[in-house]
Amino acid sequence: MDEVQRIHIAGRTISADSPPYVIAELSANHNGKLETALRIIEEAKKAGADAVKLQTYKPDTITLDCDSEDFRIRGGLWDGRTLYDLYREAHMPWEWHAPLFEHARRIGITLFSSPFDNTAVDLLEDLNTPAYKIASFEAVDLPLIRYVAGTGKPMIISTGMADAEEIREAVEAAREGGCKELAILHCVSGYPAPAADYNLRTIPDMIRRFGLVTGLSDHTLDNTTAIASVALGASIIEKHFTLNRDGGGPDDSFSLEPAELAALCQGARTAWEALGRVDYGRKSSELGNVKFRRSLYFVKDLKAGDVITEDSVRSVRPGFGLAPKYLMNIIGKRVVVDVDRYTPVLLPLIDE
Repeated sequence: MDEVQRIHIAGRTISADSPPYVIAELSANHNGKLETALRIIEEAKKAGADAVKLQTYKPDTITLDCDSEDFRIRGGLWDGRTLYDLYREAHMPWEWHAPLFEHARRIGITLFSSPFDNTAVDLLEDLNTPAYKIASFEAVDLPLIRYVAGTGKPMIISTGMADAEEIREAVEAAREGGCKELAILHCVSGYPAPAADYNLRTIPDMIRRFGLVTGLSDHTLDNTTAIASVALGASIIEKHFTLNRDGGGPDDSFSLEPAELAALCQGARTAWEALGRVDYGRKSSELGNVKFRRSLYFVKDLKAGDVITEDSVRSVRPGFGLAPKYLMNIIGKRVVVDVDRYTPVLLPLIDE
């Protein structure tokens, strides 16, 4: 049997043998207010998420202040905006990071982040982040992956838009950089992404191909895809999270609200529990229902020595007698004691 892969973040084991690790992605849903970011962390904790994830960049560390066509977005949620303008609005001010980490530790939820350049990694190291996430668009930034790996912290790499070779290169860069605990997430980098694009059967193939803890970064609009991924081996689920989907921020419209995140945490855990193990035995919840199975019962009074005939036994409910498959084995045999009708047919009553 293949060894089950595991990583550990802040003392929590993440593997196929553990309940799914649910990450609430705060992203740009702070909408420019530290108080909103603090509340999002609190609501994620209440909903049952294992972790909240930030994004650590400045507009100048992620793009260039240029309005040429190369730097302008065409189509989708952010049509017409320049990258610099979008990231200036969406970024998490670096001076917020310390109070956010302190707040998460105080209320007892794990907080970590996606760095987008080496200076972001340095900031997060100063805050003693317990792990790192590499965003899908940065999965091709192998120098950044190596720099993160050099911290020795667990790393999760999202693979949206990356083909199999690019995923392999990212994994190799992480290993070369010294990363010992590595996970990858299947992802579709559409915002939102239709469920039909997810091709969840890719997840077990990724597990076989790369031999890593594998999960899902889900940008669909409900929880169906994420919960289904658990049945295919996903050990991590990441979803964008907001207080109000109508909040007007860059990422609000494709994010879960608190009640939906709570439903995801519960549904993912239930799906994982339902997987269980291969077991054809009778389950504890079935024990009281044996009365609804069929079995053999005497339907005539018989004296010791009488022959059991076809009209003296029947297959009926409940299931306390011999199984119906033994009917023809007992026809023609004799009972060894007096039996009353409506009693179950049992082997000690029959002369073998």
